[in-house]
Formats: sequence, structure tokens, C-alpha cells
Amino acid sequence: MPRISAPTNAAQRAETQRRILTAFGELLFSHGLPGLTMTDVARHAGIGRTAVYNYYADIEELLISYALDETERFLIGLRESLQSLDNPVEQLALYVRAQVEDLSRRHLPPGPAMGAVLSPASFARLADHVGELSVLLQDILREAMAQGYLPAADVIQLAQLIHGTLSSSAARGDGTVDAIDRTVRFIQLGAGARFDSDGGRRPIRVTQPAA
Repeated sequence: MPRISAPTNAAQRAETQRRILTAFGELLFSHGLPGLTMTDVARHAGIGRTAVYNYYADIEELLISYALDETERFLIGLRESLQSLDNPVEQLALYVRAQVEDLSRRHLPPGPAMGAVLSPASFARLADHVGELSVLLQDILREAMAQGYLPAADVIQLAQLIHGTLSSSAARGDGTVDAIDRTVRFIQLGAGARFDSDGGRRPIRVTQPAA
């Protein structure tokens, strides 16, 4: 009988963990968090209940692991997509669109509700990780202001207002293309962006670029 190598064991563990996280995410979307049990997750993943406990102690630990994993994957994909755009106002549109679609897809509780579910330590871990998204948005806004596409403003406060709008949009549950387009344009205009008169698609400068 061939000996199982360490890399094979590691790959098997990674695959099992991915199945657990995928099952958990699918159950969150179809049933929501209230009443969800480790047994439900194990059954949906097609593995034994004991196996789930080998990776996660309880639903809270599973929830935070899922949220961190999803946020990390979202950040990687978003950064790659942003690199394809030069104009910061268009980058803002991509950021908003991706956030609304992601929040609707993951079916995670909003920030305050998440805080009620998680322990303070777990919520702090998630907040630190999600903070990377805020930094990314602030960088986009700062660059837009530097290039003259947005008027000067408090970047941190503006980012907070945008994320509040995104959470409200996701909570309404309207993920249609038209609804997302309206949210994108609402946030762009609210931040001070302006567009050309020829179709209103191309961002125009509202101030002189910073020297």
C-alpha cells in the first residue's frame, strides 16, 4: 500500500475545510443564520459531524472563519480588477458594484447584527480584516481628489458614508442590474463626481489636479 504523503494529507484537510465553508455559505444563503447548527453544516457538506468539530469549535468560530475567508478572496479579486482601470471615478464604480453584489451574495448579517452574534473578540477580528476594504476605498477617494475628479473632502468620513449606503442597499435585497447601477451613480454623484454631457458616462474633472 502506498504511503500517504504529508502534502496529500494537507491537501485533503484543505479540501475538507473548503467543503465545510462552502456548505456553511450555501446554508446561510438559503436558510439564514438563526437556528443553523453544526449538524446542518456537516450534513450539507456530506461529512461526519465530528469532522466539522475537528476544524471549528462552534458556529461562531465557523462564521468568523467563513467571513474572513470570503473577505480575503473578495479583496484579492477586487484589487486585481481595479488594476485594469486608470480613472479613480471608474474605480469607485467598480468598488461599489462589487461590494453590493458581494454583500447580497454572501448573505452575511450586517455589521451591527454581526456584532450581536459574535463575541467581542471575534467581532474585533472581523472588523480589523474588513478595515482593509475601508483603506482600499479611502485610497480610491484620495486619488480621485488628487486628480481633480472629486472635490476635496474628509476621506475617512466620506468612506464611512459610502459604506453606510452600501449596507442599506444590500439590506434592501434588490440586486438587479438597474438597482446596482442606481446605487453606483448615487454614490458617485454624492461624492461629488461629475460626467460629460455626451451620454454622461465619462468622468470629468471638477477641480485642478493637485500639484
